[in-house]
Amino acid sequence: MEFAAIAAGVAGLGWGLVADRLAARWPAHEDGTVRPADWRTLAVASAGALAGALLVDRFRSDPAALAFLALVVLALIVLFATDLDQRLLPDVITLPLVGYALAGFVLGVGPFVRTPGDLLWAAVAGVVLPAILLLVSIPFGAGAIGMGDLKLLLGVGLVVGSARILVTVAVGAVAAAAGILVLLAMRRITLKSYVPYGPFLIAGAIWAMLSAPPG
Repeated sequence: MEFAAIAAGVAGLGWGLVADRLAARWPAHEDGTVRPADWRTLAVASAGALAGALLVDRFRSDPAALAFLALVVLALIVLFATDLDQRLLPDVITLPLVGYALAGFVLGVGPFVRTPGDLLWAAVAGVVLPAILLLVSIPFGAGAIGMGDLKLLLGVGLVVGSARILVTVAVGAVAAAAGILVLLAMRRITLKSYVPYGPFLIAGAIWAMLSAPPG
């Protein structure tokens, strides 16, 4: 990994720390408290470092795509932090991601959605896949999957395209299953505990975007 990617990893770590502290304060907690640094701080900082390094490593030869995806990654790390802290994916971030993805397509800087056909399939996947997940979650009761998760999938789908949104969900599901098993084994949660799905979806989205060059 080149120096630029390492430097981006360090910058990503810093952004993760900023995102964690932001999430501890915004949106304001009902009781007015501010969470101190804890395991979530480490998780968000690690996610930021890995995402930053992978982003530059994969897209350093395409400055336009690098700049386009950098803002997406910054937003995803903040969402990762807020969902870990408050079980919330704020509309003020998830909804503008849809418009940002469309702007990237119009300007021709998005590395994944390049043709009208790509955009059509991305839109279909971004609508149908969340709908399927919502239907599948019904037997598990209200809150099994949040509306924020579904809005996130729409925006991410328009950024990464139809194939990679499937990867996002698949990786997110595997990560969620593994994480829940670990937490159960550690007795940090029970089978009745609520575990936010957003962080796992975001991990899947980052993997789908940055684990391999666009093809």
